[in-house]
Amino acid sequence: MRKIMVVTGTRAEYGLLYWTLKGIVENPNLELQLVVTGNHLSSEYGYTVKQIIDDGFEIVQEIDMLLDSKKKNSIIKSMAMEMIQLSDCMERLTPDILLILGDRYEIMAAATCAMMLNIPIAHMNGGECSEGAIDEQIRHAITKMAHIHFTGAETYRKNIINMGEEPWRVFNVGQAGIENIKRIPLLNREEIQSELKIDLNKKVFLITYHPETLSNMEVEKQVENLLQALDKFDAQLIFTSPNADHGGLIIKEKIEKYARNHINSKYYDNLGQKRYLSLLNYCDVVIGNSSSGLIEAPSFGVPVVNIGDRQKGRIRCNNIIDCRNNVEDIVHAITTALDKKFKNSIKHENSPFGDGNTSHMVVDILSKIQLNNKLFLKKSALGRNII
Repeated sequence: MRKIMVVTGTRAEYGLLYWTLKGIVENPNLELQLVVTGNHLSSEYGYTVKQIIDDGFEIVQEIDMLLDSKKKNSIIKSMAMEMIQLSDCMERLTPDILLILGDRYEIMAAATCAMMLNIPIAHMNGGECSEGAIDEQIRHAITKMAHIHFTGAETYRKNIINMGEEPWRVFNVGQAGIENIKRIPLLNREEIQSELKIDLNKKVFLITYHPETLSNMEVEKQVENLLQALDKFDAQLIFTSPNADHGGLIIKEKIEKYARNHINSKYYDNLGQKRYLSLLNYCDVVIGNSSSGLIEAPSFGVPVVNIGDRQKGRIRCNNIIDCRNNVEDIVHAITTALDKKFKNSIKHENSPFGDGNTSHMVVDILSKIQLNNKLFLKKSALGRNII
């Protein structure tokens, strides 16, 4: 039986991995080794390991590595703690393949451990761009470490090949977020109103803002500009938690304080996939800089105000309104998003991110791909030209 180790560190990442995890468990030729770390084990970010347990997955190891600090070097120390524990875990469990998704530092640490232990790495969501965040460098570094690539769109498949990866290693499987939309039974209008205590007859803004880690603007100013812009509108504001990048705790504290002092605002550490996607279906506009605005939101025909450069370089559908991080630009973008003519123009937006069959394709490839020297011995673009 082939052993597939999966490392997850955040609620968003786990939500994208969910159907693939189920597929691995249900495949008689595969064994799931699930390692949980990062935000999942932090009360500050909702202690979402409980959701994983409630979903019925067996966790082979929890790696508590997230330091409670606003200092920039705390992330480096957290990565070191993860690598020490995870290297022991990998040596003990001897996985045949490490499957990871995305571009966060927890995943970079996992890829580094696997690379040094000669464990093949299968990487989901490579080939994408997000020029305003350090995730950009992490994502491409993992691509060069990885042996198998699962991309979310054909453009991203070509990007990885252009980085020098051999085409036979690179598979366009679509975005896992589209599979969630296809397979999760969403709440209806009355149910989402009841669960979140909101009135869908009034405007609803869904807001997720992460630190723009490569910006010259201080994180305090980033979030203050957003909150000042939101003050200009009569709407119900639903905030979800930022991630645990440097500056995430500052954003979280400011948003929580804002929500406490504004009766029209609610803050959630974790809405969960069902409630989040259901709210996407009914909200008036998505605001912030989360990748979900670019990937999942187009399938619902909902306008998205994308602030700053964090997602610069990703594929954009016609529902995306990009703006700079200043109050005037954010207000103008939200006003445009609420315009009836604009909303009508994006109702039937076509998604470029696949047909919602991601997990079946990933699991099939993981179970059948040959683990031989051809897989292990990667050739650079230069090496192929010489040969």
